[in-house]
Amino acid sequence: MKIAPLINQATKVLPLTLAFGFALSMGGCASTPVPNERMAVAEAAVARANSTGTSENAASQLLVATTKLERARQAVIDKDNELAAQLSEQVVLDAQVAELHAQSERSRKAAAESKDAARALSEEINRKPAQ
Repeated sequence: MKIAPLINQATKVLPLTLAFGFALSMGGCASTPVPNERMAVAEAAVARANSTGTSENAASQLLVATTKLERARQAVIDKDNELAAQLSEQVVLDAQVAELHAQSERSRKAAAESKDAARALSEEINRKPAQ
């Protein structure tokens, strides 16, 4: 078995294989579609989170979502569709975190108010009647 013909054949095929692989990888990057649906979902998630009072009870969490949304918008402008898609998915999750944090804070406040009301009622019941 002669090795020289195999090496000669490999040296001819290898550059073509590399060129084909490079072309495919570049084509994959360029063909990522604009994530219009994901961006719309992200926009709606931030709008919903913003309308539930999160700016009062979860301002920092809402800021994370809105900042990422701005970055996703810029990625679309820059035609970095893959980054825009990733960020838009993160925006949805961050907006949900903001909503849940705000809901948790409202629940905590309501529980504290209920506890105070129960304590006041208990004190009123336990007072000795004036004789």
